[in-house]
Amino acid sequence: MKSISKETLARFQSLLALVVMVVALSVASEQFLTVPNLRNILLQISVNLCLSIGMTLVILTGGIDLSVGAILGLAGAVAAGLLKNGLALKWLGVQLQFTVFGAIIAGIIIGLILGLFNGLAITRFKLPPFVATLGLLSIGRGLTMLWTNGFPITALGPTFGFIGAGFLFGVPTAIWISTALVALFYFISIHTTLGRYIYAVGGSEKASAFAGLRVDSIKVWVYTLGGGLAAVAGLILTARLDAADPKAGLGYELDSIAAVVIGGTSLSGGRGSILGTVLGCLIIGVLNNGLVLLEVSPFWQQVIKGFVILAAVALDKANKRER
Repeated sequence: MKSISKETLARFQSLLALVVMVVALSVASEQFLTVPNLRNILLQISVNLCLSIGMTLVILTGGIDLSVGAILGLAGAVAAGLLKNGLALKWLGVQLQFTVFGAIIAGIIIGLILGLFNGLAITRFKLPPFVATLGLLSIGRGLTMLWTNGFPITALGPTFGFIGAGFLFGVPTAIWISTALVALFYFISIHTTLGRYIYAVGGSEKASAFAGLRVDSIKVWVYTLGGGLAAVAGLILTARLDAADPKAGLGYELDSIAAVVIGGTSLSGGRGSILGTVLGCLIIGVLNNGLVLLEVSPFWQQVIKGFVILAAVALDKANKRER
């Protein structure tokens, strides 16, 4: 009976932590448990949620992706630049103009290509995920600066802004997009062959290879999807700000990894879920929002978030030892 209760507690520890935080902040601040503030929290986490879905898939295979913030920034900048200025093909003497839809598709394609680059670097050249994605982080930041010349691209128009700042049936469009992605990738992770293969590779890469799984192909798919999701996050953020900031996404990979780990996904791979990551994003979002409402210094906010991440990793290691 004791072991069952421990297992149950470990399974629902993220949900319990969220409930405790909501209750404590509701008592500490009258503004917290209001409809506008709760809607604001959901809107704030929509970008991190898109990033964290892809990060969950990557970590489930036993990998890591430090480049998602850079991909976010570059995809948003490319979409904004194409929409605002078009693309000059000087050797053909042609100036291409892009619609909002065309710019969005171009941004997502950039994310998919960069994710594919990560996957190939890890599988073909056998680079450790940490090293490969750290390298792409630097490459992505440099390309963003080259594309924008170091200046923000602004005034993108209300049509593009709708995906980040618009409303549909009284709910922000960004929340609809992130919710749809959660539903889609929850289905993929639980009810598709690819999802089962992702868990298998994370559980034991050697056993998966002996069982006939194409481990490298699965990893390439996972990193490519992660890049595409980071691009979607970049488009939402750019649309919400009505500007593509060359420095957009700095440090976002840390919040993403934190949300995934806090949500119960093991850093060693093979265990975790998309729904757990949703809880992790909510915990990060509620924590950020609560600290702002309580007027905690931004410097202390970073310290507190760091301790929360360490506590989540320590719990993961403790639960792993018990099993």
